[in-house]
Amino acid sequence: MSKRQISRRSFFRQVGAFSGVISVPIFVPKSVLGGQGRPGANDRAGIGFIGVGRQGSALLGNLPPAGQVVAVADVYRPRAEAIAAKYRVKAFTDYRHLLDLPEVEGVVVATPDHWRAIICIRACQAEKDIYAEKPLTLTIREGRLLVQAVRKYNRVLQTGSQQRSDPRNRLGCELVRNGRIGKIHTVIAHNYPSPWHCALPGEPVPDGLDWDMWCGPTPVVPYHRDIFTPRANPGWISFQPWSGGEVTGWGSHGLDQIQWALGTDETGPVEIWTEGPRFNPPTYYQPESRARGDKLCSVPKVCYRYANGVVVRLENGPAGGAIFQGELGTITIDRGKFVVDPPELAKEPLGEGAIRLYRSDNHLQNWLDCMRTRERPVADVEIGHRTATICHLVNIARVLGRPLRWDPEKEQFVDDPEANALLDRPRRPPYLLPESI
Repeated sequence: MSKRQISRRSFFRQVGAFSGVISVPIFVPKSVLGGQGRPGANDRAGIGFIGVGRQGSALLGNLPPAGQVVAVADVYRPRAEAIAAKYRVKAFTDYRHLLDLPEVEGVVVATPDHWRAIICIRACQAEKDIYAEKPLTLTIREGRLLVQAVRKYNRVLQTGSQQRSDPRNRLGCELVRNGRIGKIHTVIAHNYPSPWHCALPGEPVPDGLDWDMWCGPTPVVPYHRDIFTPRANPGWISFQPWSGGEVTGWGSHGLDQIQWALGTDETGPVEIWTEGPRFNPPTYYQPESRARGDKLCSVPKVCYRYANGVVVRLENGPAGGAIFQGELGTITIDRGKFVVDPPELAKEPLGEGAIRLYRSDNHLQNWLDCMRTRERPVADVEIGHRTATICHLVNIARVLGRPLRWDPEKEQFVDDPEANALLDRPRRPPYLLPESI
């Protein structure tokens, strides 16, 4: 009997035997029956949440009525149980069991960066649509494999670059695209710090946390609360094994705005270089704030150039965007705002023949709409991959400390085996990428 022929009751009886399943009472909320102005259960997409920590729980709380949470998965059992009890849904500690549920039509993947690509590729193979937090991947190779999986299985993947669903950011980028400040020659981005080394001492693993699975494809290290927490003292986002630092943290927002404004969503830079002292990341042996690591890992500065000659410099630009310098003036774009200098360049509304960017005013709603229409969302997988690639290129340039030539079509460094060796990372069995997409 095929999986799709198994009855709903027998399916849940089988799933309940899995060790990764958490037993949570299931109730039927009033919202299942629908109501005035609110879709009923049969009209709402069934959504599973994988990773329900800081960002995952925030996304869950903002899920539009067109989606209905039906299951959650988290390697920390108490957290999964608490969320599941609140929403009266099934809970798992192993995401694979969530992917087996037929009522899950789409998944929100808000895990740490080192897990994201593996889960997203598995979700494609399970025929689920995906909302994936940014950065989309931990390596460049992961990103291309994920694009291939999304296209092969005809999935809808929205990258969590939510500034693409802000009308103020969209208008700022449209003004750049339409030449309001003339031809762009330079873009000043924020100088995002790269990650550094972690050697924090071990602490007792909290009851209910599968620490081996949290480490996943990375080497197992002793548990510490300031690794497990994303932003703490300093948190996993600042450490090399699990993240690309703020280059992929905030950089995946700011550098994404540059891609959108310049119209380079399908490509990337052709040259990357550094300016300043060699990269010398510290090792944190005890918990402390990000301040020291951020300062040390913000040098050298990184610059890159597109084929059209536009140069991007990571300096004193805003974290959520950049300063676009053109022949006639500047446009500064940041999260939820933009400023044109001189202001009169923005007074005239864009005309009928102007370039208009993809219109989305709610990032999660856009994903749910595209699940229904099968159109590509505002932050499609290719867009997320290309932005993440630039973030990874910045980190690779810092590590190597020398000029690099990049082929954005082949997604390889030109005649540079040392740099190409950094396009991917080794993974710890059994937490490997699928052998075949």
